[in-house]
Amino acid sequence: MNNPSKNAWKFVICDPEKCSGCELCVYACSLKKANAFSPFKSRIQVIRFHPLLNLTVSCLLCDDAPCVKACPADALEQSKETGVILIDKEKCTTCGWCVQACPYGAMQIDLDAKVVFACDLCEGEPKCIEWCPEDALELGDKKAYSEKVHESIEKNELSQSPEVKKRF
Repeated sequence: MNNPSKNAWKFVICDPEKCSGCELCVYACSLKKANAFSPFKSRIQVIRFHPLLNLTVSCLLCDDAPCVKACPADALEQSKETGVILIDKEKCTTCGWCVQACPYGAMQIDLDAKVVFACDLCEGEPKCIEWCPEDALELGDKKAYSEKVHESIEKNELSQSPEVKKRF
């Protein structure tokens, strides 16, 4: 079986030029995954960096994922095919080490279920993308993500903003 290159792994990317910050993606995700309208149960979050710049944060499928490396219980594994973080709920101790290791804040703890979670791309059909009213979300790779974010930063003259500078 041919495994795609890590650079070709697709994840949910946001076009900051289109994102209004409405958070409908957050609620669509939490409804699909937890049967609840709760941002605490969502695998995607909306971050407002500046009045003109909204971005979503979900798992970016890191190469050699730090969350996987940080797990002392070996409860996490990264799919070689898709890059998605697979979570063994039986092994997870909710210690939170993976949450701390994630550089993007994409790993979270479900305190009710006592397990960690991250975006699993809804088995290839992410509800966040389906429900985004601005068509700001799509599946894309690291190159597409980087281009969209940097283009928006430059277009909105945000490259000198201290908040934006330290993150990008």
